[in-house]
Parts: sequence; structure tokens; C-alpha cells
Amino acid sequence: MSKGQIAKHFDKTTLKKIGKGALISGTGAVALYLLNWAGTINTGAVAPLIGAVVPIITNIIKEWLKGQK
Repeated sequence: MSKGQIAKHFDKTTLKKIGKGALISGTGAVALYLLNWAGTINTGAVAPLIGAVVPIITNIIKEWLKGQK
């Protein structure tokens, strides 16, 4: 059996990629939150949450669909 991703399964490779994507999105959300807190920009209280959740959900769906069948 190969170590690649399997389509429509949350195997170890898929979960690792989802985790990396979540860290990348989370970093952007934290930066947006800190800029908002510092008063540099005003996007509202939920903008960082929305900015983090949408890419994470998109990444989860993408990783779940791709891979070997």
C-alpha cells in the first residue's frame, strides 16, 4: 500500500496537510486580530474568526476530495 493520500478518507497524510493549512490560516487571522487590537485597522470583532474559518473549511473539503481512489 502506498503512503499517498486516499480520496474521501482522513488518513495521516490528509490530516497533516489540514493541520499545516490551519496553521497558515491561523497565522493570518492572528495578524489581523493584532492589527485590529492595535487600532491600525477596524474590521469588526468577528473578521479574524471568519478569516480563519473559511480557509480551514475549504482546505478540509479540498483534502478530503483529493487523493487516490
